Amino acid sequence: MTDLTRKRCVPCEGNVPPLDATAIESLSKQLDARWKRVDDGKALRAQFDFKNYWHTTAFVNAVAYVAHREDHHPDIAFGYKQATITWWTHAAGGLTENDFICAAKVDALVAN
Repeated sequence: MTDLTRKRCVPCEGNVPPLDATAIESLSKQLDARWKRVDDGKALRAQFDFKNYWHTTAFVNAVAYVAHREDHHPDIAFGYKQATITWWTHAAGGLTENDFICAAKVDALVAN
């Protein structure tokens, strides 16, 4: 469990700057390597593979619960054995600590 999993998201209503490259690099080290920066570095995306549809949908429902609890909502795409999660902070136009907190909590869902 990383320090990020112990944190809670802080609501942002706009006028919140995205993280700088140094902060992003530091926080990225606390996530599983599957998380990649996408959309010109403004979002975090990871793909998760599962044995079957039941496991995939259980994971998606768990991610939805994390999103609900943190009041921070990702894009979720999924199919039979795969789910893709994308986090970014719309109000900041890029990444904030909230995205890394939620990504770390998703990592904890699939930790062995």
